[in-house]
Amino acid sequence: MNYDFNTVTDRHNTNAIKTDLALARGKPADVLSLWVADMDFPTAPEILDALHKKIDHGIFGYSCLDDSFFEALADWMQTEHNFTFDRRDVVTTPGVVFAISCAIRACTKENDAVIIQTPVYYPFKNMILANKRTVVTSSLYEENGKWYIDFKDFEQKIIDNNVKLFILCSPHNPVGRVWTKDELSQLNQICLKHHVTVFADEIHNDFVFEPNVHTVFSTLSEEAAQNSIVSMSPSKTFNLAGLQFSTNFIKNPALKAKFRNQKDLTGYDEPSLMGLTAARAAYQYGRPWLSALKNHLNANRDFVRTYISEHFSKARLIEPEGTYLLWIDFSAYGFTDHEVDDLIVNKAKVWLDRGTMFGPEGACYQRINIATPQSVLEEALHRIASVFEGEKNV
Repeated sequence: MNYDFNTVTDRHNTNAIKTDLALARGKPADVLSLWVADMDFPTAPEILDALHKKIDHGIFGYSCLDDSFFEALADWMQTEHNFTFDRRDVVTTPGVVFAISCAIRACTKENDAVIIQTPVYYPFKNMILANKRTVVTSSLYEENGKWYIDFKDFEQKIIDNNVKLFILCSPHNPVGRVWTKDELSQLNQICLKHHVTVFADEIHNDFVFEPNVHTVFSTLSEEAAQNSIVSMSPSKTFNLAGLQFSTNFIKNPALKAKFRNQKDLTGYDEPSLMGLTAARAAYQYGRPWLSALKNHLNANRDFVRTYISEHFSKARLIEPEGTYLLWIDFSAYGFTDHEVDDLIVNKAKVWLDRGTMFGPEGACYQRINIATPQSVLEEALHRIASVFEGEKNV
């Protein structure tokens, strides 16, 4: 089947936060939105068919996981990620951020320290603070266009702050790293040594650019599996975020019991029926669509790289290893972080994610979502280049 990722779908007035919150967030009404991490095209037709069948059935009562779901999930994880699990280890949540909040409460008490590697997905910090825990940051560092882990700093911060929980972003959002098995093993050994539980947010695991390979954290060793919660979802992969469904793999029975207890205390019980239906269909039938999508994302990544080099070469693209979120450095233009953001939002009228949202290390960076038709991406880049370089160079 031929899948179309280049037809522009108008998302205005569809309750999409990407487009319909512009004015409420202080952006121009006519801003072009490439910020939040969802996609600008419909999900796989096979998933839509499954949802239509459920709608036609007409009953939307309480739902439960069944053999067909577990079989589809097991096949996907084994085939795509070389990962096997016992179905008793699976705990569903409405999303990965929900799971992070549960994990924070399950693994720590008030004022305990939780470590993150900044710049990183900002809800990590938000959930730590919302649950009255202490945020500890270990900065990633950039060298020759690639971001790395400072293992010495990471371990020292754990020791100095008596850290209890580490929230890992793998693949990393926003710097685009797909951590190697060796890097993850070093993190694992440090956490085991200092009795730090690991929560691995692996929501972007299906978007990895070759030759990079994603490693599921709990596959590092039996000790890693016993000391971790690994969270995944089809929401990024198949553009299903609004259906509120994710899976968490927790092998350690005591850790799983504590996590379940925190989930139960929220009042959340059965999974979303439509989320479950979409997830099962995605894992059963979604591979051809995802393969075509990856080709589209590869083309968009290449387009951005070429456009930047030809039209505003002072900007610097951090070559992505994974995710559909690109990390672009505008510091060579000599503007402050605030000025960079103001130029892009109010002059170019493009809404990206400002780098400092992810931590101070993101100053003068912007994150752009390339899961969109190429014509939309081209228009956004044209607007930005027009502001930073002038019309004559575009």
